[in-house]
Amino acid sequence: MTPAAPETYPRIRFDRNELAGAFGDIGTDLPLIVGMILASRLDAATVLIMFGAMQIFTGLFYGMPMPAQPLKAVAVIVITQKLAPDVIYGGGLAIGVVMLLLTITGLVAWLGRVIPKVVVRGIQFGLGLQLATLALKDYLPKENANGYVLAAIAAVIAFALYNNRRYPAALFIIGLGFIYAFAFKKFDGLQNAVGLAWPKFHVPAWSDILTGFLILALPQVPLSIGNSVLGARRVAEDLFPTRAPSLTKIGLTYSFMNLVNPFFGGVPTCHGSGGLAGHYAFGARTGMSVIIYGSMYLIVGLFFSNGFENVFHVFPLPILGVILAFEATALMLLVRDMTQERTTFFLVIITGLMACLLPYGYLVALISGTILAYTLPKHPQFR
Repeated sequence: MTPAAPETYPRIRFDRNELAGAFGDIGTDLPLIVGMILASRLDAATVLIMFGAMQIFTGLFYGMPMPAQPLKAVAVIVITQKLAPDVIYGGGLAIGVVMLLLTITGLVAWLGRVIPKVVVRGIQFGLGLQLATLALKDYLPKENANGYVLAAIAAVIAFALYNNRRYPAALFIIGLGFIYAFAFKKFDGLQNAVGLAWPKFHVPAWSDILTGFLILALPQVPLSIGNSVLGARRVAEDLFPTRAPSLTKIGLTYSFMNLVNPFFGGVPTCHGSGGLAGHYAFGARTGMSVIIYGSMYLIVGLFFSNGFENVFHVFPLPILGVILAFEATALMLLVRDMTQERTTFFLVIITGLMACLLPYGYLVALISGTILAYTLPKHPQFR
């Protein structure tokens, strides 16, 4: 991806490219959010409203397509273990407190200096592999033969219109999904979808905060350091060289979201290098794409949350799979600046595979990759 020219892009601007870029992260976010709602019986309206509000906040605050995303390790644990909502809120608050302490004590900035660029690239590569695997295994096979045909058409559109700012690919791909849904699906259970809803105030109990810390915060924080803070900063430097926020700024907004969400029933959220790369890959250059994206969740949560689960089941997952695959590809292609030297590229691949395949992979990759980077023959890319 070619870096944006910051002087040509304002902080907020509405055009068709920002509208197209708004869908650049939906393939990752939507299934995880719905999965948590269904697994833990969360209040759909509250989750959607708060998630949308966090998107709007980050779009306005950063003035670039810096998204809010559901915490991936948290989402996987919640979906597989069907955790109680109170534990999710307690874990979110614990994560917010931990990241706030890491940020205000300067440990995040210190980690940014100590952990080499090659390790961050490896973690990004590993996350890209995980997202691509999710797209290929869980999304594309849905709808059976029709799904593969639908995905193939969407992929052709994405390739044909890649980086086309006059005819953004994401608008046509999402449109294709709605055409398929109206042609082949039944919209049952939507007659009572309309109704006004508001977030519900909730105070996490100390026992839930402690349980959430042990179950959710410990596996999530290493991934957050590698991808949500260091990785997001690295991608921002790649794409917006003169406007990239500091690690401290990213750490503080990450903390803020998770210190607010638990009190209003929102799921834990973060920033993410994959989301930033995904929005950018589909045309976004300002904070407006994230504001548009968040507004969709906000409106659905406020007025249509009763039918949200039914709409999700109607919309074809292969379409989300293609979007997710392109987000994963955009993330993995960031390692191109690591291919000049064999040892450097080897370390990227090893770190990425550890992050992708091992239990607590991001923690292992962060520590092991850093040790390898300092013990292998020195090279400028290790810094």
